[in-house]
Amino acid sequence: MDSKKQPLIGVILGSKSDLPQAVKIAETLDSLDVPFEVTVASAHRTPEDVTTYARKARSRGLKVLIGVAGLAAALPGSLAAETTLPVIGLPVAGGALGGMDALLAIAQMPPGIPVAAVGLNSGQNAALLAVRILALSDDRLQEVLWDFQAQASDKVRASRKELENLPSAPDEAFR
Repeated sequence: MDSKKQPLIGVILGSKSDLPQAVKIAETLDSLDVPFEVTVASAHRTPEDVTTYARKARSRGLKVLIGVAGLAAALPGSLAAETTLPVIGLPVAGGALGGMDALLAIAQMPPGIPVAAVGLNSGQNAALLAVRILALSDDRLQEVLWDFQAQASDKVRASRKELENLPSAPDEAFR
């Protein structure tokens, strides 16, 4: 990705420990040539930073925000409360509840503060959902997403040939 392009997606980590998820997001967005930025801001430890970032996001040219958080996972909701941009919550597995607390915190937002939730540690899906939102008004991104899905389909079909020592369904079963 050309780092000089205006970022369209803002990825906000609740803490630096969420960095592995940012890497998954970055790999996906880079492969689709979608510009983005990454930062760290905590809903609990730096709430004023979360508020300022969310309020300035639209005027800075961002179109979608991805909030990455574990445990109480208040970050995506805090972002959504301060902007009208779409917010995607990416819950991170961890803690005593294995990430269920994060997933539920993101999925159970109060009326009027919508946050889209993807699965635990689903950085690729968070990135793809953000790009699908952008593709609503960008034909190039629509084509990029169709190509991505075609490649994923090809990988699944190719994997059928790797079923060793098992009776395989014939190709005709899929035509």
